[in-house]
Amino acid sequence: MAPPLLALQDIALTFGATPLLTGASLSVSAGDRLCLVGRNGSGKSTLLKIAAGLIEPDAGRRFAQPGATIRYLPQEPDFAGFDTTLAYVEAGMGDAAATDRHRAAYLLEQLGLTGAEDPAHLSGGEARRAALARVLAPEPDILLLDEPTNHLDLPGIEWLEAELGGMRSALVLISHDRRMLERMSRTTVWLDRGMTRVLDQGFAHFEAWRDQVLEQEELERHKLGRKIVMEEDWLRYGVTARRKRNVRRLADLHALRKRHKEQRATVGKVKLEAAEADVSGRLVIVAEDVSKAFDGRTVVRDVSVRVIRGDRLGIVGPNGAGTTTLLNILTGKLAPDAGSVKLGTNLAEVTLDQRRDSLDPDRTLVQTLTGGKGDTVTVNGQNRHVMSYMKDFLFAPEQANTPVGVLSGGERGRLTLALAFAQPSNLMVLDEPTNDLDLETLELLQERLADYTGTVLLVSHDRDFLDRVVTSVIASEGDGRWVEYAGGYSDMLVQRGQDLRAAKPSARPAERPKAGGPAGVPTGGPAGVPAAKGPSRKLSFKDKHALETLPGRMADLEAAIARLNAELANPDLYAKQPARFAEATRALAAAQASLAEAEEQWLTLEMLREELEGA
Repeated sequence: MAPPLLALQDIALTFGATPLLTGASLSVSAGDRLCLVGRNGSGKSTLLKIAAGLIEPDAGRRFAQPGATIRYLPQEPDFAGFDTTLAYVEAGMGDAAATDRHRAAYLLEQLGLTGAEDPAHLSGGEARRAALARVLAPEPDILLLDEPTNHLDLPGIEWLEAELGGMRSALVLISHDRRMLERMSRTTVWLDRGMTRVLDQGFAHFEAWRDQVLEQEELERHKLGRKIVMEEDWLRYGVTARRKRNVRRLADLHALRKRHKEQRATVGKVKLEAAEADVSGRLVIVAEDVSKAFDGRTVVRDVSVRVIRGDRLGIVGPNGAGTTTLLNILTGKLAPDAGSVKLGTNLAEVTLDQRRDSLDPDRTLVQTLTGGKGDTVTVNGQNRHVMSYMKDFLFAPEQANTPVGVLSGGERGRLTLALAFAQPSNLMVLDEPTNDLDLETLELLQERLADYTGTVLLVSHDRDFLDRVVTSVIASEGDGRWVEYAGGYSDMLVQRGQDLRAAKPSARPAERPKAGGPAGVPTGGPAGVPAAKGPSRKLSFKDKHALETLPGRMADLEAAIARLNAELANPDLYAKQPARFAEATRALAAAQASLAEAEEQWLTLEMLREELEGA
């Protein structure tokens, strides 16, 4: 077996008084494909920097094969001394720049840069992509990539996977993108409580293996606890035998206690429970022929979308396609230049934004959660002490007075979740919610969204998250056009027959009709089969009258439902007026049934009207 190109043995590192790494190891041989996984704050990035030779550990050994080329993707690249991004990338190629003059330009182009950019004026995303081009350019023996998909859109992520798949370089990858981890890894290194464990399989097999390891640990911890109890019982009541044996058993008990004390229990999981508001109307959003342009460039053109209560709608597209713009139009935050957007009744919206704009960096953790009032948080109508609620999101008590501005990206992400899930809602709007969340928190967020009874609008570049959460996807087709497809991201690719990168304005797939037929399929028949032509039809006088009067009737029914709910919320009503309680309960059920019927009738007529107008 060939010796490793890079090896770390028994690495230890302490920041302040807290040990971060206590015996971590890593071995990388030619052609290896490793993913490094672990909770936020477990030390993954630090271990990768030690592997790159950028940080000196307190203890342990680092070995790199002489002559082996190692490239590390930095979080904050240094552009000092470079006039253009092309010069910066070519400098990273070394001698290879003379033999392959076009590779640097090719990589920059694929990553959305021209090579002529002034590094002093790059945005954070552009700087990150230039750094990625620099580490890929020389095709080194070992690539150390820490979150390489940050600031990449879906076409960019898929291009990167293809590029890495065609390289001979060994790879050590840290990423929150589950799909990339599954596709690119053949070995999984788990960094947990300062130590590494190795699974000789890719990430797809990691979670089942991790759960088995943790279950076995819990069993061993339970056995150790029982043995300590037995020894303590002997210490109290059995010190009557020979002195030497007693001294030895007492020493063994102290050793057991020391072992138990030194065991580091696993970090808890985030506890997410969404506070849900009253049910919204059946129709949540109706957008008709909306368009939006900026500086003469149309990003949304003649888009019609209907969102029904309980839908989970994903919005995907390349950077700059207008995903956030479309999301803001649909939620009423941004007015379209043309067309109309109608929001349903009784909507209680909560938003998670990718920039964490709602967080005040100067406020403390407690002030942010409580709104600066008292020491309680209201969740689902129940008051909870803020320290208890903090623990649900893995914040330590000593972080209570920490300013939000000094929290890590992952901690700010958890704080945003804590704020969002405390607010009663029936419409959840998520703009890149997976940024900076670890895999365990992502998994729990997926589960909670699956149980959420309201409506979800989601913008994300995380393909696995989209597949697990959404029921339909609106994809950018270029030139401001958007088409809705049934299912998740993978289903969308099957229906389109091409990925987002290959999409061209001329290659227009079958659009979902404005009248609301199956996604990506013309109304009236299965995919690719024209609808049978029936007799011509028009709206009768009765239909037109219903279309005009039903919205008012639905508003009256919603008001009646609100009044009845308020009456039934009185805790004394059942005890003092049981007959009235029963009458109000029956009236509420009847009003809710009438509202559902009216909404269904209005929706059917509205769809027919649009179909006839478009004929």
